[in-house]
Amino acid sequence: MQHIALKNVSKEYIGDGVKTRALCDINIEFAKGEFISIMGPSGSGKSTLLSIIGTLDKQTSGQVFFDNKAITNLKLDDLADIRFNNIGFVFQQFHLLPTLTALENVMIPLFNRKVSFDKSERAKELLMLVGLIDKVNAFPSQLSGGQQQRVAIARALIADPDWILADEPTGNLDTEAGKNIFELLMELNISKKCGVILVTHDPLLAERTGRVIEMKDGYVIKNRKGCTT
Repeated sequence: MQHIALKNVSKEYIGDGVKTRALCDINIEFAKGEFISIMGPSGSGKSTLLSIIGTLDKQTSGQVFFDNKAITNLKLDDLADIRFNNIGFVFQQFHLLPTLTALENVMIPLFNRKVSFDKSERAKELLMLVGLIDKVNAFPSQLSGGQQQRVAIARALIADPDWILADEPTGNLDTEAGKNIFELLMELNISKKCGVILVTHDPLLAERTGRVIEMKDGYVIKNRKGCTT
């Protein structure tokens, strides 16, 4: 999956009889290998947009297209296959299982999957890629926040995805660790030709991406090039 497009996408939530519109008539496209940041205040729809792009949530109206094919009516199993084969997720909360080692955490997406490669060797290669080969047998409690996020990024890469969707991946890290994680995402974007869509509150990081999408109240209010590379 290389090209992603959203056409007239809106999302509404209903709770206690109150309807809340999280996304309003979004029209946007993402091309192969782009590094895009999404910015906006809390409640602007950033995470909802990322969840719909990643098929974790479904729009109320409109269409989502992967490589010009609408996915709106696909079965859940088919959507799960798309996620596994094409999309790697990185979140603000690392979502590592505390009773598993770094190696085992990286292999989690493969536990119920048949693959053509050695799962353990693949996980070790990725831990080496993110600079943690010496932490293969370490548990999350033995790792710093930045190291835990590197494990999460290695896990996101386990199926060699076309896209990494990162929702505030530096939000729980100190400034230096956050900068290092951002640099790692940039390196992966270049070396692995992997597209990255990054939700961030940090304008300095956002301006270093190729394109900046600004949101407010569920609308895309700006879609522009970043200022620096």
